[in-house]
Amino acid sequence: MSVKEDNEGKSIFHHTDLYGSIPPTCLPIVYHPDYNITFMGLEKLHPFDSGKWGKVIRFLKEEQFITDENIVEAREASEEDLLVVHTKRYLGSLKWSFVVATITEIPPLVILPNCLVQQRVLRPLRTQTGGTIMAGKLAVERGWAINVGGGFHHCSGDKGGGFCAYADITLAIKFLFERVEGISRATIIDLDAHQGNGHERDFLGDTRVFIMDMYNHNIYPGDRHAKRAIKRKVELDWGTEDSEYLQKVELHSEGALNEVRPDIIVYNAGTDILDGDPLGGLSISPQGIVKRDEIVFRAAKQRGSDWSHSYGEGGIVTTGDPLDPKLWFCRISTHRCVRTGVSSVKAGPHSMRTHRRPL
Repeated sequence: MSVKEDNEGKSIFHHTDLYGSIPPTCLPIVYHPDYNITFMGLEKLHPFDSGKWGKVIRFLKEEQFITDENIVEAREASEEDLLVVHTKRYLGSLKWSFVVATITEIPPLVILPNCLVQQRVLRPLRTQTGGTIMAGKLAVERGWAINVGGGFHHCSGDKGGGFCAYADITLAIKFLFERVEGISRATIIDLDAHQGNGHERDFLGDTRVFIMDMYNHNIYPGDRHAKRAIKRKVELDWGTEDSEYLQKVELHSEGALNEVRPDIIVYNAGTDILDGDPLGGLSISPQGIVKRDEIVFRAAKQRGSDWSHSYGEGGIVTTGDPLDPKLWFCRISTHRCVRTGVSSVKAGPHSMRTHRRPL
């Protein structure tokens, strides 16, 4: 990977710890225990499970899929890192607990000193944001990467919401555009149940970024202004099930990747589409989610003989909310199967079939 430099061979951007060297023995899977938000039970006041990332890692370890030694430890995004996208005014607003309570939809945060809110709520989100930026670089180097956290697609450079305080998807792409030679076009495939209005607002009018967004149009955020940035919009109705959903995923993901030839793909693989999710309003089975991931990964691979060369120097970086740890077992299995040419991917561990609700 070639990093952009000035005429004297020096980096032309601020120093960041997020683009450091990663040992080749590590899988391109990014995580840190600090991802999890736990503080006096306040996190339980929101249906969004803010301790779910640790559950994913514990499950993957139990299945002997990963170890502490072979995954990449995420680093916290610094203020300088965040300023690549965020305004100083917005970052300053996060020093008010009321603002953070509004963004995270946890009202009791209002009464807490902001130093506690920074440490127990925002620091985990900054670490996940750093993880997505790191995964972007890893995807270029390895052809694929997964951040077990992140996917904060409701946050833009000057506004947060929907439990998203930092614009990690925008940051990952802009870091690559600014710092890595040969990365000048990106495609976002956002398959979370909600519209990704944050990155849409950030890239509105930016012809370098192609956005495909497929979401339940009846739920939050319903951002009409942001929809103008979507190049391939697929709006779903309440209770959409596997058959219709997977047909649309295949049609539109292949269509999106045929319309442009991106140097990097960011796949926001939200699992709040799962049947029974309290927020998504869709009815997709666990097997349907596994098949969805396989469709996207295969669509990417079909555009080149090897992922590490499919899009110039680029690859595919996956973020998203890990509602069911078993789905992440299947997600990583799917990556491996597609890369090695296996014809189909099994639904996953024997116990997965019994879990249709988020853990």
